[in-house]
Amino acid sequence: MKYDSILEVIGDTPLVRIDENVHGLRNIDLYAKLEMLNPFGSVKDRPAWNMARADLAGAIERGDAIVELSSGNTAKALAIIAAMHGLPFKSVTNRMKVPEIKDLLLLLGAQIEELPGQTECLDPTDTEDPLTRMYRMLSEEGSGYLHTDQYFNPRNLDAHRSATGPEIVKDLDGQGPDIFIACVGTAGSSTGVATVLREHNPDVRVLGLVAHKSDFIPGIRNIDEVNEVGLFDPANYDTIQSVTAQEAIDGMLTLNRRCGILGGPTAGAAYFGAVRHLAETDATRTERATAVFIVCDRVESYMSYIRRYRPELLNQPALGIAADTITDAETAAVTSLDVAQAREWIARDRPLVVDLRGSFAYSALHIENSINIVDDLFDELLRGGLPFGASRPVLLVCPIGEKSVRYAALLRRMGHRDVRSLRGGVVAWRDAGAPLVRD
Repeated sequence: MKYDSILEVIGDTPLVRIDENVHGLRNIDLYAKLEMLNPFGSVKDRPAWNMARADLAGAIERGDAIVELSSGNTAKALAIIAAMHGLPFKSVTNRMKVPEIKDLLLLLGAQIEELPGQTECLDPTDTEDPLTRMYRMLSEEGSGYLHTDQYFNPRNLDAHRSATGPEIVKDLDGQGPDIFIACVGTAGSSTGVATVLREHNPDVRVLGLVAHKSDFIPGIRNIDEVNEVGLFDPANYDTIQSVTAQEAIDGMLTLNRRCGILGGPTAGAAYFGAVRHLAETDATRTERATAVFIVCDRVESYMSYIRRYRPELLNQPALGIAADTITDAETAAVTSLDVAQAREWIARDRPLVVDLRGSFAYSALHIENSINIVDDLFDELLRGGLPFGASRPVLLVCPIGEKSVRYAALLRRMGHRDVRSLRGGVVAWRDAGAPLVRD
């Protein structure tokens, strides 16, 4: 096949059957939609081009920059599209969590603006959140930006309604699957595809997969974050289930090693969640069913992620000390203080207050006299020993009190005698009207 532009290659990705000997389900034909084979490497190529192209001519005439609130595959695709058309691209994010993506964006000439914020998803109810302020500025007419707005732009959905969903139906001989499984990030692919599938089969079951609350899986929101996404509607899913980082990597390894599909952790989460969900009803299923999941992107961009969570896979020593090894029983044993109790304890015993948020969020607002050790760095420090004496009282603080509980439990496991967590985190502290200072 010959094409005039790489942009013409976007879409029409293959649907590949997963061998029954791999997934072990007796009455299921399980298929993988290989979105990793889009030219820029991910499912985000479709909405990136669909969101940008309608306004591209005007942006070129004005010399606008393309901008998106993204630190991942959408940013990568838009950076390429912008560069191809002689436009700057800016990625606005609260935190770049995957170093390989950040390096690639810089290689492509992107500008990266990291801002403090609760999550990368916009919270429209928080008028003081820096991402909210940035969003308002980008949306103003004459701002000098073509804001593709992936979290709210209906063209995100349309990219999958017009192409991804119909491709799946066509490849399944016009029938569509009985079950559709999708990880939820912006909710564009899951919602757009599900809409098309339901038009062909109103009885299709849709499973949405999110990250476990305390885990990070690239490209997937946890259930708290996903509710902040404008395109997300829980009514679009028959079931929503969570997947842990370890489960995502286990699923990824199966795809990589047994299927020859070099999908990344998000693909692994989709595969693991699909098989787990389908196994619940496989034994009682009376008719053979068809299920489809999406392989969002490729594994090569996530070596640092794998090195952190499963170093033994890269012939590195396994981590005996890591927050993701903490059990629910250990977190339940942690003393969590509400804001009033924390302020009283700080005034009385002068504990070391450690803020685990990113440096930008910390510099914007933090508890007076607290120190900032970003959670990733804190994790690294613990592997080499405690960064402070085991006898010193410590109060751990994070955005909403989830990570701080896990790290407090980890310190207790290591023998720290008096470590506590701020319940509700900095958000609760702010909402209670307790004082915050800025650098």
